[in-house]
Amino acid sequence: PALKATLFPEMSTFNALAASIMVGIMTIPMVSSISEDAMSAVPDELRQAGYGLGATKFEVSTGIVVPASISGIASSYILAVSRAIGETMIVVVAMGAQARMPEVQQALFGIPFVNPADVLLQSGMTITVAMVQITGGDLTGGTLPYNSMFALGLALFAVTLV
Repeated sequence: PALKATLFPEMSTFNALAASIMVGIMTIPMVSSISEDAMSAVPDELRQAGYGLGATKFEVSTGIVVPASISGIASSYILAVSRAIGETMIVVVAMGAQARMPEVQQALFGIPFVNPADVLLQSGMTITVAMVQITGGDLTGGTLPYNSMFALGLALFAVTLV
């Protein structure tokens, strides 16, 4: 708390930066574990062939093992990003679940501009929490909240699909 008050006095306790850091930390074990499995699956004969040609350990690692296991390493990143996108509870707890629009503080070439640092240091809300708050009770079909819920669901599906 003292460090936060010194570095960022205007930062709220629940903010998007804290949620981003937590989700980033949560993905590290998945990426490292799956990448290690992919690199250890490279046949030992490939490593020995590199050593036989006079390559150093670093050259074998970067020139033989990583290219041979690149599909597994890429898969680990794809899986970790998918998990990070699907993670909701840590983001809800760390962001504070408050709906707020970022304040436009300045104009860049006459165009309103929002400072990304201000957005990261303020509390926010995930799409899932917005859907839950909209559907707090029964909704009548054809109303604005009903249509908004489906629009948010479609946006969430599109982000998850991509």
